[in-house]
Amino acid sequence: MSLQHRVLKTIGESPMWKVTSRVHTWLYRATGGRIGHTAGGITNLILTTRGRKSGAPRTVALAYLADGPDFVVVASNGGSDRNPAWWLNLRSDPHAVVEVGPRKVDVTAREATAAEHARLWPALKAVNPFYSNYEVITDRRIPVVILEAAA
Repeated sequence: MSLQHRVLKTIGESPMWKVTSRVHTWLYRATGGRIGHTAGGITNLILTTRGRKSGAPRTVALAYLADGPDFVVVASNGGSDRNPAWWLNLRSDPHAVVEVGPRKVDVTAREATAAEHARLWPALKAVNPFYSNYEVITDRRIPVVILEAAA
């Protein structure tokens, strides 16, 4: 692995992202998404899952891509070799709440099928170029997660 990729992996696995996510979430909620919905050309949402061990609400800010009525997120964990906790939580209980701007939406999560992954992955990398780096620095297949609005 190149030096650049080792640096990216170290940054991606840094605990600073938890602090950054908390600040991002606070600003997003305090402003109804006026601050934080778009950052650096990347659109963001707030995802609240139920902790698989604690049962407590767990909230994280994530980049997303709208796909019709669905929200598509990536379980990249900054290129880490581990899945992010929010994805493990959703695999345990796929029901969650998404905040997009001032709107709250109940969603059900599922992993994209192989065909959906093939269609969505290039679009996701186009809107968030970090994903291209992440796929190089991890050995795991990065899950693409579809958050479907509850009917």
